[in-house]
Amino acid sequence: MNRFYFGGSDSSDDGDDTLPYPKPLPRSAFLAPDFDPSTFLSGLHNRHQTLEDLRSELHTRSQEINKELLDLVNENYQDFLSLGSSLQGGDEKVEEVRLGLLGFRRDVETIKGKVDERKREVEDLVEERRHVRNEIEIGRTLLEVNRRLQELEQRLMIISDAANENLNGGSGAYDPSESEEESDDEHRSGMSTSRLRRHAQSYLCIKKAIAHIGPEHPFSVNQEERVLRLKQTILLDLGSALKQTKNDEEQGQERLLRLLAVYKEMGEYSEASKVLKERGS
Repeated sequence: MNRFYFGGSDSSDDGDDTLPYPKPLPRSAFLAPDFDPSTFLSGLHNRHQTLEDLRSELHTRSQEINKELLDLVNENYQDFLSLGSSLQGGDEKVEEVRLGLLGFRRDVETIKGKVDERKREVEDLVEERRHVRNEIEIGRTLLEVNRRLQELEQRLMIISDAANENLNGGSGAYDPSESEEESDDEHRSGMSTSRLRRHAQSYLCIKKAIAHIGPEHPFSVNQEERVLRLKQTILLDLGSALKQTKNDEEQGQERLLRLLAVYKEMGEYSEASKVLKERGS
């Protein structure tokens, strides 16, 4: 039976069957990545072909593909066999690689352990160095506080002559700079306010340094009596100077205000009020 297809130029005038037939289904239609059977079948409504003819054509195409696949396997059968032979002994090579990787892993873990251990050692050494530096700084502060205590005790004349000689290198001499800023009121009313103020400032510096060291430090505990004695001596000198000050003159009033400022700087303003009440009575 002769047939002619849509879109073709071939036709036959012989025979009774002169109806047009659709072209065979192209193989490329089945190779699309997004091939969908439902979509493909729905696009065949213009083929002028019965369902039975379409089923027969698809069946024929399937058989052709199966035959091609079988021919391909037969043609490459020897290659498949040689591929299997070449893979023999692969398990041993895989095992060798696995053992090598395990050994490498153990080496890495060993090195990592040594690095971690050295890291901890370095951290401990850094912490120890920080602690030593802190102890050195505290030691320097302790020496400085002790030096200031001795100097102030010497100025207030509340230490022995032997201690004075140790402090001044055996000279026992008093620092002449103490009298540089003395005013004329020292000759009339005792110690000058400038010297009293310096004594108070030295006392406050000592208190601040001891607070920085810590009140619970053994050195701070041992120096409490010395610090208290310094405070009492300074307050005693301030009280004596305040009682001797005459407030009936302008110079006396200025001296009185300077003495009260020293009391306030020490935080002992209540002590000044007490002395003023005693002087008034």
